[in-house]
Amino acid sequence: MSTPDIRLIAVDMDGTLLLPDGTIPDGLWTLLERLRERGIAFAPASGRQLATLQRMFARVDDELDYIAENGAYVVRGDVEVSSDALDPGVTASVIERLRGLVAAGELHAALVVCGKRSAYIESDEAEFVAEVEKYYAKLERVDDLLAVDDQVLKLAIYDVDGGEAHAAPAFADMARTHQVVVSGAHWVDIMNATVSKGVALRSLQAALGVTPAQTAAFGDYLNDIELLEAADWSYAMADAHPDVVAVARHRAPSHADAGVLTVIEGFLAR
Repeated sequence: MSTPDIRLIAVDMDGTLLLPDGTIPDGLWTLLERLRERGIAFAPASGRQLATLQRMFARVDDELDYIAENGAYVVRGDVEVSSDALDPGVTASVIERLRGLVAAGELHAALVVCGKRSAYIESDEAEFVAEVEKYYAKLERVDDLLAVDDQVLKLAIYDVDGGEAHAAPAFADMARTHQVVVSGAHWVDIMNATVSKGVALRSLQAALGVTPAQTAAFGDYLNDIELLEAADWSYAMADAHPDVVAVARHRAPSHADAGVLTVIEGFLAR
């Protein structure tokens, strides 16, 4: 592959850009200045909500593009590029179904209803609330999730016993009509079939006039596969899920070693 003319860099957050303690590597801020000077767009691409990403990047917020909610919501600055909301009936059916599985003792799980304005929960279990607060800057606890009035972009199930082994199989039948994605060790996300980080990245490419050959993408987990497929310069982190490694064209050092920054430095040195 020839020397890249990178115009857009899309980066997953947890397990990819963020250090193991969940913080952004200090060296990123000067790198972002250099990327801006070179006309290279930078897009955090995450299952996190838009408000959370904007809070994390508050010092450079207006300079970034965002792929939020696993691709269901894409913005440039304060301009929406694309969004893809679930049908209210689907949302209601998932809420009721999860309630039934939990009541029957088949799952130890709780739900986050991820809307455009805010995220919503009805469980007050301490472990769940503490985990949710890491990812959702705008969060409301409600008495009844069925009463939420918002455009729902994603339904995020937090499974204490492990999302891939438990919640994902419990909702596997929905994969015929929707995205059912294991997005972390305990998380399973349900979205429209047309939603993925890859679809979102292609929308952003179109908005910027950038090609896959001018795009670099980094990821580590199953919800990053489509993101990597949309970029010619695709990187799996050193400790990525094997399925992600199989898709990526390149490897990056571990997130613990700020591997994303190392690769970007390489781009800028060319």
